[in-house]
Amino acid sequence: MVVAKQNNALQVYALDDAAARLGLEIGQPLANARAICPHIKVFDADPAADLRTLNDIADWCDRFTPLVALDAPHGLFLDITGCAHLFGGETMLMQTICAALTRQGFIVSAGIAGTSICARTIRNHAHGSIVVSGEEAEAVRRLPLFALGADDAIIRGLRRAGLKTIGDVASRERHEITARFGARFTTLLEQALGQGDAPISPRKPLPDYIVEKRFPEPVSTEDVISAALSALAKMLVAAMDRLGKGARSLEASFFRTDGVVSAISVDTGLPVTKAAIIDRLFRERLDALRDPLDPGFGFDLIRLSASRTEIVVQQQRDLDTHVHDNDELAALIDRIAARIGGRRVVVHLPQDTHIPERAVLAASAQHHLNAATQAAWPKRVASEPPLRPLRLFEKPEPIKVPFATVPDGPPHHFTWRRATHVVVRVEGPERVAMEWWKQDGAALTRDYFRVEDEAGLRFWIYRDGLYGSELRDEKSEPVPANWFVHGLFA
Repeated sequence: MVVAKQNNALQVYALDDAAARLGLEIGQPLANARAICPHIKVFDADPAADLRTLNDIADWCDRFTPLVALDAPHGLFLDITGCAHLFGGETMLMQTICAALTRQGFIVSAGIAGTSICARTIRNHAHGSIVVSGEEAEAVRRLPLFALGADDAIIRGLRRAGLKTIGDVASRERHEITARFGARFTTLLEQALGQGDAPISPRKPLPDYIVEKRFPEPVSTEDVISAALSALAKMLVAAMDRLGKGARSLEASFFRTDGVVSAISVDTGLPVTKAAIIDRLFRERLDALRDPLDPGFGFDLIRLSASRTEIVVQQQRDLDTHVHDNDELAALIDRIAARIGGRRVVVHLPQDTHIPERAVLAASAQHHLNAATQAAWPKRVASEPPLRPLRLFEKPEPIKVPFATVPDGPPHHFTWRRATHVVVRVEGPERVAMEWWKQDGAALTRDYFRVEDEAGLRFWIYRDGLYGSELRDEKSEPVPANWFVHGLFA
């Protein structure tokens, strides 16, 4: 028996068949349950682990339909519209799912109906039932009210009114039910009766294209898996080519016989229209996995899907060498991203701001390659030293300046990382202020200096705040400024 704290009391959260035969019920106080059976084993509920298990089961159910939704805390919705005939009909599909989950140690109740609420209502009280479209009201008429899954307060109120079954409530006028128990319950009732429906919310968005290969016997060798992926890549490209599309985001799913599902995804910078490129990207991804793909007792299904596609724009490729260069660069970026991750391959884009740490934006190379090639960077003035250092610190480092010319002069020497540097040459100041619409009264004005010490090392340092105006104490007296080194010149 599993218990959980509800309404400041421990109540029965779940139980097995043996506990149910003793007369225990879900929602019963733990004290009452112990009075009935003092020696019963009690375990604390773990909703997070239950949710992870439910998600794992949902992943396994993806082999039957891509539209799988959670019906927390213990249920799943599967939209099998157009899928049942692939498994021998609705009856065979339901038997296959229930038998497989039962072999894995789960207690399963299932039902099929034209609306999701009707299917949920009959699953616990008429396991294995298939309701023909239009007969939902007759199928649920004799079921008890709590089968609807409504709030306990509503169920108690209906029982006090003498309404014990769904048919009793359905016989009353809708405006009477709505006035007493709210429009939400009325909508739930109508959906259970088949008089309305709400679409389920799948856990994953439906991919644009899906191809898959089922194996009569589980496969586990690397050669067979690679050959299957190559064949699926050709099928996927052929399907996309009919509408002139290419894949930007791909996912390969491997369904093991024991219910474990592994998924590997790759992104591309340009729409991919060749099976060889898809095959190579997944080979790179598989070779770079920290934990190699574990086939266990074998895969009985491998699926390849294109979750995001784009229309392929035809370009002149015979004479324009720039197009060829971009294609080769994009392909190289895709292969590197497949091996080390897309977030680690970045390009830098200029930003319209004077703030040094915000002047450059690191963006994904796969999605911003064209913008990076066309970006306009500030040009360096000939015969002039660079205005910005080659190495810019992500976070400016504080330095000690014992003496500096006020109000806006440079320091004569400073200490950085326990080493003292005597300034022999200086250029500046270059005053940089935060944009007024981003200040929020916290950002101070900076005066930047390019300085050189006796050893020839060149630093980019700044004073944070203006002496005498921004830097004052509680008595409005000027206070010393804080100094930082922000970068190093080559």
